[in-house]
Amino acid sequence: VQLQASGGGLVQAGGSLRLSCAASGSTFSTNGMGWFRQAPGKEREFVADTSRDGITTYYADSVKGRFTISSNNAKNTVYLQMNRLRPEDTAVYYCAARTSFVRGGARSYTYWGQGTLVTVSS
Repeated sequence: VQLQASGGGLVQAGGSLRLSCAASGSTFSTNGMGWFRQAPGKEREFVADTSRDGITTYYADSVKGRFTISSNNAKNTVYLQMNRLRPEDTAVYYCAARTSFVRGGARSYTYWGQGTLVTVSS
């Protein structure tokens, strides 16, 4: 499975961005997709996850109510709509796919995209 993330950029605080993650290859083997982020000097952290059917979603407390994860299975694409962005949301955002039915930490995700940079100015 190959993952291609896009949509990052520079935005002012309070603004919005939508990230996309296009999957190709053996996507039938995946059972969920997630977004992680890594800020400079910090560890990678979980942001959001969706089950393959899009019914079950999870969010980190820091983004709950501001970010929305969604998927378009016909296009093999997962999105992360980010609203009311804050400077502390600045990070490289990675999409990842898991074959596990159970969402866990980063180790439960088998496939990773290359990352897209989101910069939120104050």
